[in-house]
Amino acid sequence: MPQSRTEETADEETYEPDPRRWRALTVTLVAGFMGLLDVSIVSVALPSMQHGLGTSPAQVQWVVSGYALAFGLALVPAGRLGDAFGRRRMFLIALAGFVLFSALAGAAPTPLLLVIARVAQGLAAGMLAPQNSGLIQDLFRGAERGRAFGFFGATVGISTAVGPVVGGFILALAGEGNGWRWIFYVNVPIGVVALVLAARLLPPMRRSTRPGHIDHVGVVLLGGAVLAVLLPLVEAESGGLARLWWLFVVGIVLGAAFVWWEGRETRRGRAPLVDLRLLSDTAGYASGAALGMVYFVGFSGIWLVFALFFQNGLGWTPLQSGLAVTPFAVGSAISAALAGRVVDRFGRRLTVAGLCGVAAGLAVTTVLLATVPSSVAGFVIIPSMLIGGIGGGLVISPNITMTLRCVPVRMAGSAGGALQTGQRIGAAVGTAALTGIFYAVLGPDPARLRVAVAAALGAAVVMVLAALGIAIAELRAGRRTADAAAVPPDAAHQHQ
Repeated sequence: MPQSRTEETADEETYEPDPRRWRALTVTLVAGFMGLLDVSIVSVALPSMQHGLGTSPAQVQWVVSGYALAFGLALVPAGRLGDAFGRRRMFLIALAGFVLFSALAGAAPTPLLLVIARVAQGLAAGMLAPQNSGLIQDLFRGAERGRAFGFFGATVGISTAVGPVVGGFILALAGEGNGWRWIFYVNVPIGVVALVLAARLLPPMRRSTRPGHIDHVGVVLLGGAVLAVLLPLVEAESGGLARLWWLFVVGIVLGAAFVWWEGRETRRGRAPLVDLRLLSDTAGYASGAALGMVYFVGFSGIWLVFALFFQNGLGWTPLQSGLAVTPFAVGSAISAALAGRVVDRFGRRLTVAGLCGVAAGLAVTTVLLATVPSSVAGFVIIPSMLIGGIGGGLVISPNITMTLRCVPVRMAGSAGGALQTGQRIGAAVGTAALTGIFYAVLGPDPARLRVAVAAALGAAVVMVLAALGIAIAELRAGRRTADAAAVPPDAAHQHQ
């Protein structure tokens, strides 16, 4: 690995627990929660934006798509910059930008300025996200790191699930006319408080790499590849897949060029944007990243399908639609926090059990929505959604823990950014694919609503089962992921 045995031993020997580390983690997770929440919270406010600001369907779609696209593009470069220049510095810069652009989005007088503010807000959120995982690597060791990653994983999962609920509550309180502005304004006071506390609580981090070399060519190649893959997907609802399919070919070419270039940088002894030896030499990283990407295809896509079914199909309000999926969020919150405490003991078995729970919960929900009367649909799915949520908390949190905790501290930011980039790509694929299936089955006939939701959710179950296959394969192959969880993280590489 890029970090020598001597460097890692020295890092372990010089580590001293910061007495404020848990308070610092709380602040960083609140900031990370806001950034991830804004991926999904805006979707319930799109009709309000169209009415209040007079946006066209294409413009309002870019309010969502522009944020997601910028978020995904920023992750890996921002992680590398955090590794090189200090994660505290990058965290504070990114959080300040996120607060500023949230205020500008809320105050936007025209659709164009709103889209520009959202893209800038997405870049700031993408810069913020990988610093969280890097800060955990810096601040914690051993079993404490597992607990910290457990809370981080819970933040990732819950922020995605509760977006529609929070958005529905804000619109209910602020009104339909300009209620969408408070979707953005609410970030400002919370962000300012988090910024002040982070400046006080986050300790100056020792640089683990010299910042003299930044892999600019790698940034361009990876950014181009991610853009080429994401752009047709985020534009799917406006015909992006048909118009921009050729960008997938461009993405493959740029991705291959990126892999070649990163290998060349490594052979020359220079710091690459992403050290590809993470995939081969770090226990659990490659399989965990693959599992996360596949799982997010099914997990992230279901929320828009639920919103389409409940709001467009059954005529529910955004708040009612959000409350219908609340059991999943509640189950995730409880199990993710508990999973962080026992991941050392159970390892990958937690993920296998969680994926079984998600698959079972979604499968039962699919059958119920396809068969029960509309008047009771929101009530009868409470148990199955709760089971699915409990399972979901056992997937994201332990998988992030086992994927990142054996990563050398010096690569924590870029490794976390790469992991989350895969999750963002999976989320974009899932959202485009599942909504595409929903609309394709529904067609012009409203009577096919139940069949449409069953088809879309059924596809999500298939992707969850695919992720389960990856988890079982790793468990059976004995790739030491579970065993590595019981070894001091940075010391684990001494035995590779």
